[in-house]
Amino acid sequence: MFHITTLPLNVMSLITSIAGAIAVMIWRVRESRTAVSAKKIIIPPLGMATGFSMFVVPAFRVPWSWAAIAFLGGAVALAYPLLRTSRLVREGETVMAQRSHAFFAVVILLAGIRVAARGYLDTVLSVQQTAGLFFILAFGMILRWRTEMFFQYRALVKAPRSSC
Repeated sequence: MFHITTLPLNVMSLITSIAGAIAVMIWRVRESRTAVSAKKIIIPPLGMATGFSMFVVPAFRVPWSWAAIAFLGGAVALAYPLLRTSRLVREGETVMAQRSHAFFAVVILLAGIRVAARGYLDTVLSVQQTAGLFFILAFGMILRWRTEMFFQYRALVKAPRSSC
């Protein structure tokens, strides 16, 4: 008889975290090859915001204070390296994302921090609560990063074009 074993939730969570980090790196390479627009900056956090629907399920809920700490941790501490390794530049009439090799190191470092923290948090919280906290943390990070990119984009678009 064929027997299928299921992986524990924490192992599945680790696998999806690693897959997510790889997806971000691939997406970043592809993104840097095309022109940046306001829509391309704004849509990812709006799409990600739909993930807050996970908190409809009671198993994912965490105290508001924990959520605030996770959001601020992402927005203040973890967004900083992304901001330092992301830059928009004007090339003629278009705005392009300038790729930094350090960005990939930052993504790998952030994934490592996430895996290490998750290893601990999974021992004191449910896998669902840990997932909820990391979602809030990531949302804070992405929201600040994209907001600053949007302001940088607007400044580049409004700046007078040089006549070289």
